[in-house]
Amino acid sequence: MADDPRMVAGKILVGKSDKYEYLTLSVGNRHGLITGATGTGKTVTLQTLAEGFANNGVPVFAADIKGDLSGIAMPGDSKPPFVQRAKELGFEYQPDQFSVTFWDLLGEAGHPIRATVSEMGPLLTSRLLQCTDAQEGIINIVFRVADENGWLLLDLKDLRALLQYVSDNAAALKVKYGNIVPASVGAIQRQLLVLENQGADKFFGEPALDLTDFIQTDKDRRGVINVLSAQKLMESPRLYATYLLWMLSELFEKLPEVGDLPKPKLVFFFDEAHLLFDDAPKALLDAIERVVRLIRSKGVGIYFVTQNPLDIPDNVLGQLGNRVQHALRAFTPRDQRAVRAAAETFRQTPGFDTVKAIMELKVGEALVSMLDEKGMPAMVSRTFIAPPSARVGTITPDELKATMGKDPIKGKYDTPVDRESASEILAKRAGGQMEDAGAPPVEADAGSGGILSEIGTAIGGALGGGPVKINPKTGRPMRVPKTMTQTIVQNAIQSASRAIGSQIGRAILRNVLGGILGGGGRRFADLPSSPSQSEAQVAANESPLDKKG
Repeated sequence: MADDPRMVAGKILVGKSDKYEYLTLSVGNRHGLITGATGTGKTVTLQTLAEGFANNGVPVFAADIKGDLSGIAMPGDSKPPFVQRAKELGFEYQPDQFSVTFWDLLGEAGHPIRATVSEMGPLLTSRLLQCTDAQEGIINIVFRVADENGWLLLDLKDLRALLQYVSDNAAALKVKYGNIVPASVGAIQRQLLVLENQGADKFFGEPALDLTDFIQTDKDRRGVINVLSAQKLMESPRLYATYLLWMLSELFEKLPEVGDLPKPKLVFFFDEAHLLFDDAPKALLDAIERVVRLIRSKGVGIYFVTQNPLDIPDNVLGQLGNRVQHALRAFTPRDQRAVRAAAETFRQTPGFDTVKAIMELKVGEALVSMLDEKGMPAMVSRTFIAPPSARVGTITPDELKATMGKDPIKGKYDTPVDRESASEILAKRAGGQMEDAGAPPVEADAGSGGILSEIGTAIGGALGGGPVKINPKTGRPMRVPKTMTQTIVQNAIQSASRAIGSQIGRAILRNVLGGILGGGGRRFADLPSSPSQSEAQVAANESPLDKKG
């Protein structure tokens, strides 16, 4: 149809007020917000916009919270309200269907999605584990130790193994990284157990998701719609929110700068968006704000879907240019304040009572304010939302199976891969140490025993950590029990060393060793009185007996 309002180049039909309301593709990367109470039509609006982007060749990612977005893969069923609404808007309703790729973090209702723990990073991992500041510090130590040793940190097994490693080696690591409290490590390990019970162990691992698989078009050059099945995932809202934040950060890091394009490269719809911000620490909120502000230059548009604009922090809300507000109900004083706050986020139309309109909107109606070609928000208008052309509702298990069976990425992520990583490396090291500890010591040579050997070994223990012999099985040094003579001499030396300081203690050990073996070591009176005293001064104080040697 030549006069079909859906056929305007570079625009997506949103609905009709006293005029047609469009979302302009060139500002589609300026982000957006869809809000309204439960049951007022947010999901239908989301589907209408997703279809509009796909029809214009823009790939879409959408989280399906209730399961009623999955029907977008099937033709619409010409529901009478949709047919009537299309007629009122000036076009004929035509059923359509779209190319859809289904994803599921749990791998049940879509292709599995995985990420490695390293890709998640310490900030998001800490948030996922609900870490305190002290516990977050330990998570940062774990990531640093893994990096410095070249140990791959891929899945939850690796994270648990490294937590155990830093706990076991807390004394040695303390010098470089600070205090590692066993109680904090234990708390993190308990949170890991909770995550595993929620299915997070299926998310962490390989093959990791290639985000370019989201940016695809079909044979008709329409954008592929990626639907994340999140019904079960919503039982673990922190995992859901952390996954979405990880995707945003990955896109931000990996996509090149493209500036303003005629249309976005990719559009995200995040349902239940308030979960991204609930209980988030300031560092994480700052990171989200920075990503939202800058990711548009990568050609990515983000559309948050939630009940009230107040669910979104002000610094993020200010970045959302395209707005659709469905009805809000004001039954309490708190609800009334929320309605007034929502009304204030719009550019006001003279003579139009925005607060009253928000409470009077019917299902399928919304207040709409979109950006124009110059990025200026239009004045708010009461709008009838255009109907989607695909099915509104769920997909059957057989239809899901058939859709996934013809997906181009079929089989790419279905089989998990478990490479050698931190857990395997640390398990091997622990096995080698146990083998060393269980091997019998080599018997000492009878001709080299006696008091000199006993005392010499004790002195070596004082300096280097105790007597050692060679393990015949591994060829490595191993510790053996000390004799009574070794213990007495070592204790005496250590006591003297503690009494007079480390430098003088080392000098006494040289005297003792020299005396036993016939050398001419210096007496205590001849030692430097301070570290700054020179060797020449010491030599000048030597007695004739010393010089005779």
